[in-house]
Amino acid sequence: MPSSVPGALFSEFGLDQHRQYWIEALGPGCPKPATHGAAIVRSAQEYRALLPELYRIDLFDKARVADWREAQERGDLVVWASFEGFFWHPRELLGIANHLFAFYDEPGLMNEMNSRLLEFNLKILDEFCSVAVPDFVTLAEDLSYNLGPMLSPAAFEEFLAPFYRVLVPALHARGIKVFVDSDGDVRPVIPWFEALGVDGILPLERQSGVDVAELRKAHPHFLFIGGFDKRVMKSGEGAMRDEFERLLPAMRSGGFIPSCDHQTPPDVSLENYRIYAALLKEYARKI
Repeated sequence: MPSSVPGALFSEFGLDQHRQYWIEALGPGCPKPATHGAAIVRSAQEYRALLPELYRIDLFDKARVADWREAQERGDLVVWASFEGFFWHPRELLGIANHLFAFYDEPGLMNEMNSRLLEFNLKILDEFCSVAVPDFVTLAEDLSYNLGPMLSPAAFEEFLAPFYRVLVPALHARGIKVFVDSDGDVRPVIPWFEALGVDGILPLERQSGVDVAELRKAHPHFLFIGGFDKRVMKSGEGAMRDEFERLLPAMRSGGFIPSCDHQTPPDVSLENYRIYAALLKEYARKI
C-alpha cells in the first residue's frame, strides 16, 4: 500500500479530515503471492488467463466516494486517490526478481500489462470524477531503494514514460495534482518525473539520504510531502522538535507539507505519536 499521511497533516490547514481511496487493479479473485514479492504469474499465458480478475472497474465503490463529496465541496475534506503505477503493477504480478528480468526478457509482456493498466486507470478516473474529483492523486511506484532507482533512465523512458505522457495530462485536465509515491533515494528520478509533468513526490525517506532542503533548491517548483525522519519519533519531544526545526525553512519556502517519511514505525508509542501530531500543528502555524 502507498505511504500513509496522518490526519494532522491536513487539519492544521483548515481541513477536518482526508479520505484516501486505493484503486486496486487486482480483483478479489486474483490469487495472492505465496510470499511477499513472489510471482502471481510467470508468463504471458498465465497473465492473460488471469484477465477476468484484473482491471475490474465494476469494483469501484461509488457510494463510498459519494459520502465524501459534500464535505469536500464545503472545503472540509481532502479526497486523495491512489492508482497503481507502471513500475508497481508489473512487479506486483511478476514478483520482484522476475519483474527486473522482464525489462530485458519480456518487453512485450511489460508493455501489454501497462497498456491495460493505463486503460483501466483512465476508465476509473472517469468513474471516480463522475462522483467526486480528487484533490490529488498518487501513482504508487516504489521504484527506488536506499541506493537509488531500480531501473535505468533508458528503461524508464521506454517502459514507463509513454504511459505517464497519457495519464498525467488526463489528470491535469481534471484539475488534479499528480504525485508519485516512492520510497528510497528518489533524488535521481525526480527530474524524470518532472519532465513528464508530474507535480510532486512523497514520502522523502530521510534514512535514504533524501533532504527536502536540498530538493527544494534543485527543484524549486516541485511539490513535496513527507520528509520528517521517522527514526526520531521514538525518542520524545526534544528529538522531534529538533527535526521540525530542520524542516521549518523548507516548510516556509512553500510547496512542502511535512509528514512522517513513510509509515510510523512500530517502536513509536501512542504518546509520542500524539506529541508528533501536536508539534506538526505547532510548526504549521509558524509558516
